[in-house]
Amino acid sequence: MKPIGPIPPGFEAIDGELAIGGYKASALVEQAVRTPLFVYSQERIAARISHLRAAMPAAIRIHYAVKANPYLPLLEFMRGQVDGFDIASSGELSLVQTAGIDPAIVSFAGPGKRDEELEAAVVAGVTLNCESEGEGRRIISCAERMGVTPRVAVRVNPDFELRGSGMKMGGGAKPFGVDADRVPDLARQLIDAGVKWRGFHIFTGSQALSSKAIIEAQANVLELAGRLASELGHAIPKLNMGGGFGIPYFDGDAAIELAQIGEALHARLGDLPDELQNTELCLELGRYLVGEAGVYLTRIVDRKQSHDATFLVTDGGLHHQLAASGNFGTVVRRNYPVAIATRFGAEPEEEVNVVGCLCTPLDRLADNAMMPKAEVGDLVAVFCAGAYGATASPAAFLGHGAAAELLV
Repeated sequence: MKPIGPIPPGFEAIDGELAIGGYKASALVEQAVRTPLFVYSQERIAARISHLRAAMPAAIRIHYAVKANPYLPLLEFMRGQVDGFDIASSGELSLVQTAGIDPAIVSFAGPGKRDEELEAAVVAGVTLNCESEGEGRRIISCAERMGVTPRVAVRVNPDFELRGSGMKMGGGAKPFGVDADRVPDLARQLIDAGVKWRGFHIFTGSQALSSKAIIEAQANVLELAGRLASELGHAIPKLNMGGGFGIPYFDGDAAIELAQIGEALHARLGDLPDELQNTELCLELGRYLVGEAGVYLTRIVDRKQSHDATFLVTDGGLHHQLAASGNFGTVVRRNYPVAIATRFGAEPEEEVNVVGCLCTPLDRLADNAMMPKAEVGDLVAVFCAGAYGATASPAAFLGHGAAAELLV
């Protein structure tokens, strides 16, 4: 038997069924008219952001990383919840524009921006996080062609990383950002070229569950930003400190201690160098804001035995929830939080394997998991599905199509 990951706290049952945003899982499926279905809870997102703001110093602005979940109704909802948005493509730029988000609070990062993307960003008025000297030259050239003054920050590749992070985005040789020792020269070139100077973006890693490591990284980011500002000799209008706040996915994972992080950051802000006294500070968070607010619902279409194993075969799978299948960066496959949504809270009765509908042995949603006895027609819920689900999975694989999505 393999343990199941921890179901995020706060989910309840109505008439023996999982409820999301006050609606039973079966009612949500009926509203969407089909499965598989991603459901995102506005209430849970708003509560997470409110809790975050209460823990962090008042001076800290909250940005949403659109790559975590770019579902348009969710972006429209987030417009009233956060202070800024961070995008990574012209496609995401189009989405935030469609959602009515002010381009002045949007920044654009990514190591491979095409000229047409730079032009679109310059014209829209978003801040470009410059990732190299070559990109800096292309930004200036694009701006001259378009006759527009670009808003530009420099993305810094620091000499340190976020310890224990699931994906390291800084430290050592990286495709992301400009090595710290070359940043002042590049920033001077951009400022001398007449850009609207917007400061630094320092993102060290993601999916960290160690509060101590996050506190250490934030202190290092502030120290580095102060040193770079001093070397540059210009004010730093804004510092994007990155994020890295993780959420529990697997058995044994524990949530970060948000209060500890907030207290340490508050103390650090009381001792900022002169170069950062008037700098706007922001955290860029994605999965931490929306990950636990999402549930993936998929219907059991077959129940079968093979030798001594029971398989619950669903109409969903890795083409929608690649990470839950274990094929999105994990080395050893472990079970996500999974439950029988239509028998939520019932006692486990049997050991089962929950698999998807694809013709590959990689398509697994739960291995050797103890669950209530489920039959054809029951709904399976995969939790922590609000981030890096629908758009981080190969929806076109084998032609089964995309899942439905709902914001409730």
